[in-house]
Amino acid sequence: MIGGAQPKVLLTQNEDGNLELDKTFEAIFGKEIEHKYKLVRGRDQLTKTSVAVKWLEFNEDGRYKADFEDIAVGRSLLMSPFGPSFTWQTTPVTEIVEQREDYIKFRTENSNYELFVL
Repeated sequence: MIGGAQPKVLLTQNEDGNLELDKTFEAIFGKEIEHKYKLVRGRDQLTKTSVAVKWLEFNEDGRYKADFEDIAVGRSLLMSPFGPSFTWQTTPVTEIVEQREDYIKFRTENSNYELFVL
């Protein structure tokens, strides 16, 4: 413990035995993240949500080349969080079936998907 610092109590137990977050801690970290995208895989209705998406492009050797905000044939969808642990990544897009401002229906090398903007 750092000398002179007050210990932080982030979690307490109320009279009913329920755990409660410290109000300051809850205001900073206890908020639910609002997901803005929903991806649905056609064959089994697998559904994934994320806060953001990127479209990745790879070199011929399969190494990362660049990322983009827009879909294009040959790009893979990556759903946030972005880093070593991510929500979902598709194989490369082979066809864009339908595209609107809030919706994209597309095919990849092994699946059909629908991406909704929530």
